[in-house]
Amino acid sequence: MEYGLLALSSLLVIIDPLATVPAFLAMTAHDSTENRIRMARLACQVAAVLLLVFAITGQWVFRFLGITMPALQMAGSVILLLIALDMVRAERSKTQETREEVQAGMAKEDIAITPLAVPMLAGPGAISTVILLQGEADSWLKRGLLYASVVMACALSYLVFLISARGARWLSPIFLRVTTRVMGMILAAIAMQFLLNALKELKLVSFG
Repeated sequence: MEYGLLALSSLLVIIDPLATVPAFLAMTAHDSTENRIRMARLACQVAAVLLLVFAITGQWVFRFLGITMPALQMAGSVILLLIALDMVRAERSKTQETREEVQAGMAKEDIAITPLAVPMLAGPGAISTVILLQGEADSWLKRGLLYASVVMACALSYLVFLISARGARWLSPIFLRVTTRVMGMILAAIAMQFLLNALKELKLVSFG
C-alpha cells in the first residue's frame, strides 16, 4: 500500500494537471464545451497508454542499451528536480511544454494527442518517473499498483479537465499558483529520494 501511495502521488505531482489547465483552456478557447471534454478524454487515454508502455518496456530498453538502474535513477532525479524548481516558482517547466508548443496548439483544430497528451501530460518527467517506479517494483503486486496508479492519475487528470471545461470558478489563478508551489516541494523531495536510492545501490551512502 505504501508503494501504491508513492506511485500515485509521484505521478499526480509530475503530471500536474492543474498547472496544465490554463494552457488547455487557452488552446481550446474557440471550442465548445463538448469538444473540449472530448479532447481532454482522448488526451488522458493516450497519455495513460503511453505511460503504461514505458512502465512495462522501459527497463528492458535501457538494459539493452547498457544503462544501469542507478544511472537512470540519477538522470531521472535531475529531470524531476528541474521541473520541481520551476513549479516552486509557479512556472510550467519547459520539459513539459514550451511556449511554442502552446502557441502551435492554439492554431490546431485538435490538440488532444499533441501537445496535450504528449508532452504536457506524458512528458519526459512522467516517462522517467514510471520507469523509475517500475525499477523499484520488486513484486507483481507492486507492478499492479503502479499500473493502476498510472490509470488513476490519468483519470484524475481527466476529471480536472472536465471541471475546468465546464467553467469551474474555484480554479482561480491564485489557487493554481499555490497548488503548483506545494506540488513542486513534494516533487523535489521525490527527486532527492530517487537520487538517494541510486547512491545507496552504489553503496556510496547508507541508511541507519
